[in-house]
Amino acid sequence: MLNGTGEGRGDAVDTSDTYSRRERLMNRLHARRAARTRPATGFQSNPEPKMIGHYARGRQLLAGNFLFSGHLIEAPGVSLWDAAERVTTSTNSVHGFSWLDDLAAVGDTKARVAAQSWVGDWITRYGHGRGAGWTPDITGRRLIRWIAHGFFLLRGAEKDATQTYYKSAAQQAIFLSRRWHVARAGLPRFEALAGMIYAGLSLQGMEDRVDPAIAVLARDCKVQIGPDGGIPSRNPEELLEILTLLTWVETALSGSGREVPEAILSAMARIAPALRAVRHSDGGLARFHGGGRGLDGWLDHALAAVGTMEQPNQGLHMGYGRLAAGRTSLIADTAAPPIGVAAAEAHASTLALELTSGRRPLIVNCGSGSSFGPEWRRAGRATPSHSTLCIEGVSSAHIEVRKDGAELLCAGPKNVQSEFTALGDGDRLEMAHDGYRASHGLTHVRTLDLSQDGRALAGEDLLTILEAFDEPLFDKALDAAKLQGIPWSVRFHLHPEVDAIVDLGGAAVSLTQKSGEIWVFRHDGAGEMRLDPSVYLENGRLRPRAAQQVVLSGRAMSYATRIRWSLSKAQDTPTTLRDVKEKQPELDV
Repeated sequence: MLNGTGEGRGDAVDTSDTYSRRERLMNRLHARRAARTRPATGFQSNPEPKMIGHYARGRQLLAGNFLFSGHLIEAPGVSLWDAAERVTTSTNSVHGFSWLDDLAAVGDTKARVAAQSWVGDWITRYGHGRGAGWTPDITGRRLIRWIAHGFFLLRGAEKDATQTYYKSAAQQAIFLSRRWHVARAGLPRFEALAGMIYAGLSLQGMEDRVDPAIAVLARDCKVQIGPDGGIPSRNPEELLEILTLLTWVETALSGSGREVPEAILSAMARIAPALRAVRHSDGGLARFHGGGRGLDGWLDHALAAVGTMEQPNQGLHMGYGRLAAGRTSLIADTAAPPIGVAAAEAHASTLALELTSGRRPLIVNCGSGSSFGPEWRRAGRATPSHSTLCIEGVSSAHIEVRKDGAELLCAGPKNVQSEFTALGDGDRLEMAHDGYRASHGLTHVRTLDLSQDGRALAGEDLLTILEAFDEPLFDKALDAAKLQGIPWSVRFHLHPEVDAIVDLGGAAVSLTQKSGEIWVFRHDGAGEMRLDPSVYLENGRLRPRAAQQVVLSGRAMSYATRIRWSLSKAQDTPTTLRDVKEKQPELDV
């Protein structure tokens, strides 16, 4: 019998919330109509699975340990869908069937039987258009897994179960052909179209859906992928997922003897250097605008599939600036936040930085709290959750709740400037934004100097008046503070594995990595320095991880406030060292 398995990737936010009530009803109606059409009878071709699953996660699923959106459900012997119904935010991760990758990574008889059981259970419960999984993006994601793992799912299955599988797969392909256009532009649209192409190439009787999907996908590659390889959401992990989908589509088309449109190949070639520009020295992506580090191995796999070694130049890529030297990489957000629909997951992170040394992140942003509920999601989007300067605990951009419930970032910086300069002993990145100009008359200017050997970073944060007409705004804000000064803070969130200790009588903070590498943080005394608690938000965890943050704080009393600070390796820290990461536990907590 065909029935399935599951464990979420942490897609936390239910994308069905981005659809109007009318669109959800129409999705359900078209799903039910598609169920009455003539089913596919078999595979005409079957793409080789390109997904990278995790053996340990697969074993946890088989043991009945289900991790959905930060919730651990321990239910041995219980269907995945019974467990998932206990968590209301598990729609994406479960109905998208990414958990099939993990069961396929296990690959034994027990894993196959569980996968067959849970797929069949999904068909029984939701196959006629019921449930929250009938949106174009989730359906596309699901259908790609069903087809890619088709031989794994059908091996040893009974005839009735096999026919049910093909009928449901055809129904989903027909649904996609009728509803792809309501998917939000960007990753959701790419998922829906990739699912249509996979189905059309693989399922008998679905061939006529391939060419229309390819045409729309090629058009979106031209429109949605910018000249610099970026996307409107400015989410690095989302860009990786789009490139991954395009490489799968390219492989499937080539394998079926079809020509791959130049627009798709060109988009892949543009995306690859952009992803390299937002990749840290440890191989993970910078965590900005709702994105995480990326699933292990996926970035290397996608870049290898593109087949180009083009490296990014020293400029902006998708609005991010990068400095790299020695073992150190620094990535900063040097552009205005996304606007429009893309602002639904945007963060108020302008001028925030992340720094990684070798294989160890040092300075980070808190990350996306989506998998831990709406309150953590909002907190993760605020400026204080990023490694940058903040005025009065107020974000440089604000969240506006629309009537349909969408929470869009708005009223953020409009004018963001940046410039790279080569120094005699390193490189400089200068940035500025006007996010606090309308409220306080102040512009935030940040200068970062990374030494040629990557062992030292000198920084300066400046709050200043640029024009005479800004002065009354500052004076008004100062009066509101009863002439006590406008409070500011510069935050440097530390990775959870960094051990921080205040040193030298409070003049410095020693930051020790698990590798033994030591960095020292110092400041010029323009404000007070302290260590505060922080959190590190990442998908796949049961709860936020406790961390620390270095905070410089003070009050702006004049038209210019300058805060200087530095981060440098301790003198006795070797330039190179052997750094072997410990094996991660099977279930991250």
